[in-house]
Amino acid sequence: MTKATASPAADDARAKKNIILLFCTLMVTMLLASLSQMILSSALPTIVGELHGVEHLAWVITAYMLASTIMMPIYGKVSDLFGRKPILVGAIVIFIVGSVLGALAQDMNGMIIARTVQGLGGGGLMILSQAAIADVVPARERGRYSGIMGGVFAVSSVAGPLLGGWFTEGPGWRWTFWINIPLGVVAVVATVVLMRLPKKPKTERPRLDYLGMALLSLATAAVVLIGTWGGSTYDWNSPQIFGLLAGAVIAAILFAFVESRAAEPVMPLSLFKDRNFNLATLASLLTSVAMFGAIGYIPTYFQMAAGASATQAGLLMIPMMGALLITSVITGAVITRTGRYKFLPVAGSVVLALGLGLLATVTIDTPTLVTCGYMAVMGIGLGASMQILVLVVQNSFPHRIVGTATAANNYFRQVGGSLGSAIVGSVFATRLAELLAERLPQGSGSSDGLSSFTPAVIAALPDPIRLVIVRSYNEALIPIFVFMVPLALLTAVVLLFITEKPLATHVESPEPAVPPGDSRTVDGVVTRATASESSTPV
Repeated sequence: MTKATASPAADDARAKKNIILLFCTLMVTMLLASLSQMILSSALPTIVGELHGVEHLAWVITAYMLASTIMMPIYGKVSDLFGRKPILVGAIVIFIVGSVLGALAQDMNGMIIARTVQGLGGGGLMILSQAAIADVVPARERGRYSGIMGGVFAVSSVAGPLLGGWFTEGPGWRWTFWINIPLGVVAVVATVVLMRLPKKPKTERPRLDYLGMALLSLATAAVVLIGTWGGSTYDWNSPQIFGLLAGAVIAAILFAFVESRAAEPVMPLSLFKDRNFNLATLASLLTSVAMFGAIGYIPTYFQMAAGASATQAGLLMIPMMGALLITSVITGAVITRTGRYKFLPVAGSVVLALGLGLLATVTIDTPTLVTCGYMAVMGIGLGASMQILVLVVQNSFPHRIVGTATAANNYFRQVGGSLGSAIVGSVFATRLAELLAERLPQGSGSSDGLSSFTPAVIAALPDPIRLVIVRSYNEALIPIFVFMVPLALLTAVVLLFITEKPLATHVESPEPAVPPGDSRTVDGVVTRATASESSTPV
């Protein structure tokens, strides 16, 4: 009797310990992923200036996001089939290789290649972390963990620019890449030693959807290139842009055809039969356009237009990310306690629209404290929405495809982020070049023109010329935020139609392979019926 009564308690203690160890591992992994994106924000002006490629500034961000976006669904599907742990280790190693290439880059071509390799690995870090939590934590409890994981992004968003500024002003911007090496090693060791997930049942070796992966990559690349090149490198009505548009449409149609017939589709079309998945994914895409478009260039604006140092630019991000952190943790706790979640992202999207509208009013005479207050409003909106949308998606599907569903949602979110960064970067760079060409006296400024402008170069210029450049930076970037306000409001409208499904209070057991003649369909996905299934919430 004693043994029988003690066993459940021991099992619970062991389960809690495993969750804590897993969570610590995923925190390190997510820190590596999010820190790598934010650490460059304050170092970026100096990097592109020294490598003589300010006109290619957008590509340093876009190359990473494009590569990671393409890889997200692949990581999600492959990890569902083969397990999270080995795939996560591989993703971290690829990310480390990209970091080494970035640290050694001698020109913009080398930098863009390095960021692409980083993205190939980075695409798996966030996805696999979110999916691994879903493997062991029920949806009802997941709100608390999602809030803390959102806090990791907030912390790295402050620490990243600070470290980037410190490295840029101290040992050099190349250390923004070298720092990833020890962090990556720690992440690999933690994954190998601490990551303990339920064992996947043995099945026949699955067939990977290589053709679907290739078509998805082509369609994604075409869409992001349209956002990057349209209106800057090529006119919107140019043959190149129309060619990319046609290529994206054709690849998307072929992708849908292939997925409908693939044995293990990388992005099952059955996902799109779920209303909440469609709405949450559309909301994620729209929010990301605004989020990444703003966050990616605000530190650059602080340095070039407000005269802040790289370190100061990092510190000025604290109000926004501090608000995001606090809001994310609070909303996660509210969801765990009440089980209600629909109203939070709706309200968050409205607040995000307000923050973007306020940022669009900033001029070079606006006090920095006021600008930081506007950014805090934006942070509150993001903290109340982004992580919750992932929870909505995960709660809509059975455990066996939770990685695929999470990756699909994040894929479209990243597409939005890629488009946001690409379009904002493209419009910003084009408008800036036009304004400087109109306003700068002939022969003034840098000897290499716009390509070599760095914060230090601008600060050393005579006031009349410096003020022209500062005003041009303000007028080239800030008005773009006005066009993001409708996107945030549209997101709020979309989320009103979410169906608030009860959050699961148990985690499904991993399902064995479905034997012939003993299967059924759940949400369009074939699963095996088990004796205990009727009592296991999905």
